[in-house]
Amino acid sequence: QEHEKPPAIANGELRINGKGKKLRKPRTIYSSLQLQALNQRFQQTQYLALPERAELAAQLGLTQTQVKIWFQNKRSKYKKIMKQG
Repeated sequence: QEHEKPPAIANGELRINGKGKKLRKPRTIYSSLQLQALNQRFQQTQYLALPERAELAAQLGLTQTQVKIWFQNKRSKYKKIMKQG
């Protein structure tokens, strides 16, 4: 009989089995207020310095990583739209 092992945590990453597949975090759902603030800030500047990112994340109740990734994705979408004309 083979019994399932609990997920192991290695290097701060949650792993399902010995094969190294990572469990993904659920997708972040931003509130309309958060999106409004993020979009407003993006119109001012497309790139945030570290202290600016930390401040914005704290104001909006998000992690710095969430803010960073939102800006990366927004820049990517913006460039794609600009490329299309």
